[in-house]
Amino acid sequence: MTSTAAAGADLRWDPLDASFKTDPHPIWRRLRDEAPLYRNEQYDFWALSRFQDVMTAHMDPRTFSSAHGTVLEQMTEQPTGGMMIFMDQPEHTVLRRLVSRAFTPRRVAELEESVRDLCSGLLDAQRGRDGFDYVADFGAIVPANVIAMLLGVPEADRSRVRETIDTIFHMEPGVGMVNDVSVGAMIELHTYITDQVAERQRKPRDDMFSDLATADLLEPDGSHRTLTLEESATFGVLLVAAGTETVARLLGWAGSVLADHPDQRAELAADGALIPAAVEELLRYEAPSPVQGRWTTAPTEFHGTVIPPDSKVLLLTGSAGRDDRAFPEADRFDIHRRVDQHLSFGYGIHFCIGAALARLEGRIAIEETLARFPDWEVEREKSSFLFTSTVRGYSNLPITVHTAA
Repeated sequence: MTSTAAAGADLRWDPLDASFKTDPHPIWRRLRDEAPLYRNEQYDFWALSRFQDVMTAHMDPRTFSSAHGTVLEQMTEQPTGGMMIFMDQPEHTVLRRLVSRAFTPRRVAELEESVRDLCSGLLDAQRGRDGFDYVADFGAIVPANVIAMLLGVPEADRSRVRETIDTIFHMEPGVGMVNDVSVGAMIELHTYITDQVAERQRKPRDDMFSDLATADLLEPDGSHRTLTLEESATFGVLLVAAGTETVARLLGWAGSVLADHPDQRAELAADGALIPAAVEELLRYEAPSPVQGRWTTAPTEFHGTVIPPDSKVLLLTGSAGRDDRAFPEADRFDIHRRVDQHLSFGYGIHFCIGAALARLEGRIAIEETLARFPDWEVEREKSSFLFTSTVRGYSNLPITVHTAA
């Protein structure tokens, strides 16, 4: 082993260690500078932390396979299968083509009015109060309801579905998300969505559940078929969980980071045209999903050391966004920064299929917040984190709002 990888011997980064959850950036900086190819023997994984290295891995899905899982504690020697994010080409391409129909520019644009009405209603309900929980009362509710509208989850079921999704991300010390509470919640969500899709098979509606139930799937050999009930339900679970959790974390980071930068927040309140770029800077600065797992299918070399085949490799997206090699003064939040490319939505064939929707929700949420509450502070001592090996952000973010005299 070369000195580059061996330098990690006096470093310790553990993605399951809660002590790193609030501010992992100092240890990630050390990884980038001292051990850009980091080896963790305890959990048997390698980690890439520099922007270009993470990008390289994303661009080579043949070597860096997703088929064995993308969450460290759930990765196995046997291919995982099931969800699209756990597939490689050509199976991944076939299914991605199908689900992309839900996120066309037209379909996403059509949601703008509904998203704005949702944000306005939630925020108007907070008027006249000294403060509220920006995540629990707003940030977590918005994406859950948006994806529910898109899929066709009945309004009466939406709170239950959101609570179930939160429970899926329950962490147990030492084992992460592989625990009875998390697994039970996943089974509950899968059962619920299976029932919804089965109902659409009998009586289709104008929603994504019906699209999944009746979709025509073009196979690589040119043949056609419909999705099985299991495939449809698995798709639904992926869309609900992924479309809810990461956007909730993005909105939490917006509430937190903008409170820490009141001058830049005031600029956004005065000029809404700056908000789309601010969303990109937020995604770079605090990635809602900062770690993605991959499985090597062949030997591959980084920094003079060969990663063997059949190795777990973690791609530290959250670290890549703070790499000074890609972003000058990367630890400085700057809404005027030109972010030509960040990796918070991934890259290549697994680029987040809901990225346009997430950007829409982020932009509108910030616009509507600033229109009503241009000045707030975070009650840090009352805030709490949701933390897993792959997701990081606030689960509670109480804020005190200030009104003009």
